Amino acid sequence: MASLLYRIGRSAYLHKWRFIAVWLLLILGVGGAAAAFYKQPADTFTIPGIESVETQDKIKEKFPNQSANQADSPSGKLVLRAPDGKKLTDPDVDAQVKALVGKLRDLSYLKEKDSIAPPPMAAEGLKQKLAPIKQAQGIPEQQIKADLAALSPLSQDQTTGTVQVTFDAPSNTQISDADRNDFSSVVEQNKGDLQVAWSGPAFQSTQPPNGSSELIGIAVAAIVLIITFGSFVAAGLPLLTAVVGVGIGIAGVFAATSLSDAIGSMTPTLASMIGLAVGIDYALFILSRFRSELIAHVGGEDLTPKELAPKLKAIPLRERAHLAGLAVGKAGSAVVFAGTTVLIALAALSIVNIPFLTAMALAAAATVFIAVLVAITLLPAIVGLIGTKVFTGRAPVVKAPDPENETPTMGLKWVRLVRKHPRKFVIATVLLMGLLAIPAASLRLAMPNDGSKEKGTPNRTAYEMVDESFGPGRNAPMVALVEYDDLGQDQRAQAVQAAVQTLQGVDGVQNAQVTATNGDQTKPGDVGTAAQILVTPKYGATDEKASETLQSLRDKSADFHNRTGASYAITGVSPTYEDISDRLSGVLLPYIGIVIVLAFLLLMLVFRSIWVPLLAALGFALSVAATFGVTVALWQQGFAGIISDPQPIISFLPIMLIGLVFGLAMDYQVFLVTRMREGWAHGKPAGNAVANGFKHGARVVTAAALIMISVFAAFMLNGEQFIMVMGFALATAVFFDAFIIRMTFIPAVMFLLGERAWKIPGWLNKILPTVDVEGESLQHKQADGSESAEPTGGPKHAL
Repeated sequence: MASLLYRIGRSAYLHKWRFIAVWLLLILGVGGAAAAFYKQPADTFTIPGIESVETQDKIKEKFPNQSANQADSPSGKLVLRAPDGKKLTDPDVDAQVKALVGKLRDLSYLKEKDSIAPPPMAAEGLKQKLAPIKQAQGIPEQQIKADLAALSPLSQDQTTGTVQVTFDAPSNTQISDADRNDFSSVVEQNKGDLQVAWSGPAFQSTQPPNGSSELIGIAVAAIVLIITFGSFVAAGLPLLTAVVGVGIGIAGVFAATSLSDAIGSMTPTLASMIGLAVGIDYALFILSRFRSELIAHVGGEDLTPKELAPKLKAIPLRERAHLAGLAVGKAGSAVVFAGTTVLIALAALSIVNIPFLTAMALAAAATVFIAVLVAITLLPAIVGLIGTKVFTGRAPVVKAPDPENETPTMGLKWVRLVRKHPRKFVIATVLLMGLLAIPAASLRLAMPNDGSKEKGTPNRTAYEMVDESFGPGRNAPMVALVEYDDLGQDQRAQAVQAAVQTLQGVDGVQNAQVTATNGDQTKPGDVGTAAQILVTPKYGATDEKASETLQSLRDKSADFHNRTGASYAITGVSPTYEDISDRLSGVLLPYIGIVIVLAFLLLMLVFRSIWVPLLAALGFALSVAATFGVTVALWQQGFAGIISDPQPIISFLPIMLIGLVFGLAMDYQVFLVTRMREGWAHGKPAGNAVANGFKHGARVVTAAALIMISVFAAFMLNGEQFIMVMGFALATAVFFDAFIIRMTFIPAVMFLLGERAWKIPGWLNKILPTVDVEGESLQHKQADGSESAEPTGGPKHAL
């Protein structure tokens, strides 16, 4: 691999315009495809094979005139609340409501105008329509009142009401932003003294990333890079190449929206977050190695930047290309391997068979793949274009000594301290990670809904108003599909009533009533072959008791079937989200197992050791456990009031986090330990090899970790709950893994192991293929690409 990458890096430096031209064409092509094929992402979180989704499909079959997927509906509700101390039925308030409703009826992009009515009027019309029907069915008067209250658009205290609105569009994703914006403007201009808000599928507007989080991350990364290189030009190169890679990746995601409905609004943001972080880091690793190769080539270890500049300028083109090839061959090998681990970890998420999760994972994986290609091809081409001025534009004050030659570095001082007390550091890190992981035992997963939106948004406000005035169950309705194809006509009606009684009798159910049958409406008593029963729970969608209620409803289905011969199944947006959470919880531990085993096998292949992969996997597990613990404590439990709006963790965050942290953890493991093994393979004692390798890798890994932390942390300003928590969790995971695990725990244990750290059974060593990640095959390369008898160039490795 190293030899191939050497040729790529050398060729890119020499034939810079060819490589740059290819990337420019790719940018134009992907950008054009994005502009031509982009469509609004659809946040439809569904999983094939779960009960709620299968039941929705049956509803579509049994009730073809109804939407099978409520989350796709172009409808929503406007929530109105009277001023303090007043009711919607008060004459002056009622006049304002009617004026607002009149304006809404005039909007051309709204259909089903009959449903747009003042809540008091709509509530009265509902009562006049349904009460006689229910009375004729022999339903007790008390139950009729409860049924009407569960459906009424007017709260019992008459202070709050809802107005159903439906946009003239096939689905919510095809509603134009112009229509949504105009709707909000009309409401705001005509609301009078009313408090108003809106929610529902029609108002799940999604916008492409605005780039503010990325810009903040880039700004912090720029500071770290300037300190690392001491050069404005060199600091700008990783930023430039990372932006190119992310731009291509995001454009590709936008273009792919026309091919898949599984791509949600969070997909491009996640891809941007991951692509930007790894893109900067991968370019940093290669550029840092290139600087080391240049300095070593001219013997400039002890020279000042001013003294070094003319020597670098005097290096012939062929020799500079050779050094660029060495940098790509050595650091690039680690970059390719590290990027491959991220790709595998993300692509493996597709095994859980969750379309929207697979789309997010594959989009992030594709962006990482592009970041690797950019680092090993476009970066050396741009360096070739700049030539000898790549490390010019010196930043004032910043010294940025070369970690390959500075003695002793801060990293060397730290690792020497660890070497003196390895047992203490091992015990301390394990205890710290274990204590931080404790809150993870209380992890509660839930899917995003209007209640998880940012406080103050119309969706969140509407959700809270409905919760307060109508009860939390109004925001989390369920639908039971009752099927009785094989029963006689008399038995069918009895089965429907028995289903209502069964569902109503479940603890946690506020109300259950029939809302539709597929029988002939012109024939009294004809209930067809299926009925829908609306189930209103007592609890909100994210309440743990809501999931218990759902399970109780399903547990009763077997007994109901035995008694009546009919069957029922539960669906709805909330049950679908609960089923998704259960599926994700169920695959979490197996996925962790797969990732840890994968980490072990890959690292055993690279380092030809048993202990190094075991330590890497153990360190990864400690990092993830501690990250979960801190995330749960702050974002779910609201520890110390740091997070003002604690909520359950979004269901697909843990499995995404595991995949990403695995890849990033292996990045740091590879970049640090390859230098350790390189020293050991060249005859250094195990302890010295660990210390020397740590010295060479610590500074650049520290810079890379700080860049990743800043990029991820910047996304906490996004406003989207999932992205905010994901940004925090990834930043925390990188901090734990880079500074506590890779820079403390790993070297401490390796000092304890000594020579045993690099041992591997002979039979296993024979069957494992050779992977040259350290670039040992490049030791004999000459400037013209030929082989020499003696090693040439390269940084010094002595302590």
